Amino acid sequence: MADATSDGYDDLFLGIPLALPRPTGTADVRALAYPRFTVLLDPRRRLAAVTAVNIDGATLRDLPRTGDWSLDPRVPAAEQTGPEVYARNDLDRGHLVRRRDPGWGTVAEARAATEATFFYTNAAPQAAVFNQSKDLWLGLEDHVLHHAETTDQRLSVFTAPVLSPDDPAYRGIRVPRRFWKIAAWSEPAPGGEAGLAAAGFVLDQTDMIPPDDAAAVARLGSFRTFQVPIADIADLAGIDVGALAAADVMSAVAARHDRWRELSSGAGIRL
Repeated sequence: MADATSDGYDDLFLGIPLALPRPTGTADVRALAYPRFTVLLDPRRRLAAVTAVNIDGATLRDLPRTGDWSLDPRVPAAEQTGPEVYARNDLDRGHLVRRRDPGWGTVAEARAATEATFFYTNAAPQAAVFNQSKDLWLGLEDHVLHHAETTDQRLSVFTAPVLSPDDPAYRGIRVPRRFWKIAAWSEPAPGGEAGLAAAGFVLDQTDMIPPDDAAAVARLGSFRTFQVPIADIADLAGIDVGALAAADVMSAVAARHDRWRELSSGAGIRL
């Protein structure tokens, strides 16, 4: 397992200052830096309130999967959702910062960064079919990563569960029903100067999560993926998204007429 310590998310990575989104209000979070990504852990929910990763599409590496899930020694075990939540059920340990996202640079750098994604602070419980869907959650992540890789582009990606107080209780935690993701990049403006662009998504596994304290999650069910205005994500998740809302590629007109665009495949994603 890679060392947990590192410089974390770089807010100047895109060449445009982009602060790490943070929970609004008085929420207490633990800021945990890893190689090329940062997790803001909510110790009461024992899950990430925000994750942020820098992706360099020009030097991404496709390395064999290595690394084992473990608790982060910098944080009390009682503040993390550990292996007991995922045992003997259909819950996946869903990566929030995807394994390949920070895996760029030299082979040694890429391996250390990908292995660091296996800390439980970077996981959230997801219904297996939701986590593994090549059309929706996994497909969305593939689409974002493929965009960076084929264009040699740099991206900053922010992902987390929506931590609602009425999420169903299960084995001492509350299982999130929704997840959000925002991808940001630098885009040339008409005047020649680069500007910030971003796209936001919400993924819903509500119908796959049973009532409070059920023995296991449902094996089958429906889940839905939407491209949404980033401002809606800020409201839904209680997150200060800073400059991301104004950089949203969903135009004001499109947002009014089709505010939450349900996606059935990656072909419908607007970047």
